[in-house]
Amino acid sequence: MRAFRRRHFLLMLGAGGALGLAAAGSFRPWRLSLFRRGLHAVTRSGWALGSDVSITALHDVRAAAESAVSAAFAELEQVEQAMSLYRPASDLCRLNRQAVLDAPHPYLVDVVEKARAVSQQSDGAFDVTIQPLWDLYAEAQRSGRLPDAASIEATRRKVDWRRIEVSRSRIRLQGDGTAVTLNGIAQGYAADRVMDALRRHGIEHALVNTGEIGTFGCKETGEPWSVGIQHPRNPDAYIALARLNGRCLATSGDYATSFSADHRDNHVFDPRSGRSPDTLASASVAAPTAWEADALSTALFVLGAERGLQLLRATPGADALLVFKDGRTLATDGFPLCNS
Repeated sequence: MRAFRRRHFLLMLGAGGALGLAAAGSFRPWRLSLFRRGLHAVTRSGWALGSDVSITALHDVRAAAESAVSAAFAELEQVEQAMSLYRPASDLCRLNRQAVLDAPHPYLVDVVEKARAVSQQSDGAFDVTIQPLWDLYAEAQRSGRLPDAASIEATRRKVDWRRIEVSRSRIRLQGDGTAVTLNGIAQGYAADRVMDALRRHGIEHALVNTGEIGTFGCKETGEPWSVGIQHPRNPDAYIALARLNGRCLATSGDYATSFSADHRDNHVFDPRSGRSPDTLASASVAAPTAWEADALSTALFVLGAERGLQLLRATPGADALLVFKDGRTLATDGFPLCNS
């Protein structure tokens, strides 16, 4: 499976300026001057789960920050081994090949259980078994076309989150052709695991980008970490600036990977139709955990504004910024816009 282009976040790391774009192919590490608190910042970048990743940790002892970042990347490696679609030997790839996986990694069990819960809450709008649809569209794109209606319908019938049986000892995929992608939740889950590792090593202030954004603590100025959300129609601009204040942020957008020039056909599929939703250009969610933000942003994109916001209200501490295809925007009252 080829990598798809992750959405962009503009990370506002310093006291008042943007230090770099953090997204696929665009993050560059920067040094920070942290005079006010005497903190040292260690930033390291890498690649995981189909995306560029970066981790910035602040600590008054540089060696401690470096050790914590190393531990965080070791944790990220565990997530990658469990649920990457880009490593043939990962647990997820072996599950898709064999339809059954004994002794799965606990992280894979955890994330599949979380995904099933969101699927149930969203009436199936969030569904990790949409991988066959991705494969169908990607194969058609290689031939310079879109799949026909009959192929889409035949493939859609392979999609059903209830086909996954999961326990601590085994994960099984029922039905012919069932396959799983965790790209709608794994990046957020990875951010949560990385933040946990940093906290265990004494870090109180950090900014994590694993394709989704996780934050805790604050910048050296005492202000919350700020993140610019990419404009869905202008790759060189952002639609809004979010001041996260300890929350996490994820965005699902029709621009991340498109199968048609007008973004009508893209990597987010509605399991009920086998096609991409036609209302929203992007859905950004701020939530207490990155995995919740990640999964909810996908579910909202599929459900649309009315039904999606009903789902959002059932998650404490979650807020959303929606961008419609006609350019209109809608933000819930609690979404942390910097100008609000």
